Amino acid sequence: MSDEKRIISLSEVRADGWFERLAQGNKAFGQLSETIGERFVAFAVIAGVRITALSLDRRVPDASLVDFTLGEDDQEQRLSLGEFRRRLVSAILSQEAPPPPVSADELDADALQELIGFRYVLLAPLFGVELLEVHIDALGGASVLCRIGDDDEAVPVETLRQALRERVRAEVDRSSTGSPFSIDLAVIPEAEVAATDDDHDKVVELLGAWPGPLSLLLRTAEGQRLTMDVRATLARSLGLLGTAYAETGRDDWAGEVLRLGVQWSQDGPAAADLFRRLGEAAVISGRHGQAIGLLRRALSLGADPKRLVAHLARSYSAREKHVAAALCAEEAIALGADDATTAEILELAREHLGDAWGAFRAKVPVPRANMATLPAPPPEQDV
Repeated sequence: MSDEKRIISLSEVRADGWFERLAQGNKAFGQLSETIGERFVAFAVIAGVRITALSLDRRVPDASLVDFTLGEDDQEQRLSLGEFRRRLVSAILSQEAPPPPVSADELDADALQELIGFRYVLLAPLFGVELLEVHIDALGGASVLCRIGDDDEAVPVETLRQALRERVRAEVDRSSTGSPFSIDLAVIPEAEVAATDDDHDKVVELLGAWPGPLSLLLRTAEGQRLTMDVRATLARSLGLLGTAYAETGRDDWAGEVLRLGVQWSQDGPAAADLFRRLGEAAVISGRHGQAIGLLRRALSLGADPKRLVAHLARSYSAREKHVAAALCAEEAIALGADDATTAEILELAREHLGDAWGAFRAKVPVPRANMATLPAPPPEQDV
């Protein structure tokens, strides 16, 4: 037998990007990944688990219910999300027989997959591990040359398997909070920057796990003892998350998160901002009747009217309350709103009101302080 080491490329074996290709264009995959976790959805595929339904508990995500079938069995099972994740990981971590000595001459693509283990071929790209080559020594022992980042390293097959199992185990540990109230306030500045940059997905990534723990904490003595400043900080963070959900079309989630923020604010310094965000979310989703009440509440709590009156004008116009729409549009323009939508709302209201608006403005002129910035009223008409 030759003492030379044989090297076999894994270019036809590795499965880089398999999950991304599977999820591409599949809306259901995206929704499942967002709730269950992208890697856990991939684990389900690897384990032969087909998720059939998900009943989401947004306040305590781990209590969400997952319906699924296993392999060829059509019998549907149900587990809580936390238990489902643990069962998946248990299946992935089940031991396989160690790879036997092999001959390089016998290794085609299928044999190489069997040597490494098909599940590990699929797990590797999930954790950024690129499988480059198999090295066969003179005694038939196999090692795999792997690339992680910029580093290449050849490791025995069983060592590779163990390393990937450790990463799977770490994933379930990471998804389980040691304390139901475990949150990291240090991420708030990063979330604020992301919100300023309109990077709504980043805000969700940073704060998306907070509503469950904060909902529980709110109902405890520990939560009630928090200072008003801390409560305001938590409320504002929920405001950022709620707005991110609204901007990405997840209206129900936005409403629940923002209402939780209102509970945390308790008419404190963050209350006006929370009601503003609730109102804006209602405007975005077309719930204009609800938006009017929320925006007016925000104004009564001291929110900056510059943005709010423009939103009020839009909602009043949608509800065909043309006098209110015109007045709010005028005020928004007086406060510096220069968007075309507000001007269009004012013009539309004038058209609907016709001569009555001119008569109204003849008797109730625009306040002098705003005369320089408000558009001129329609020509005066006799009534």
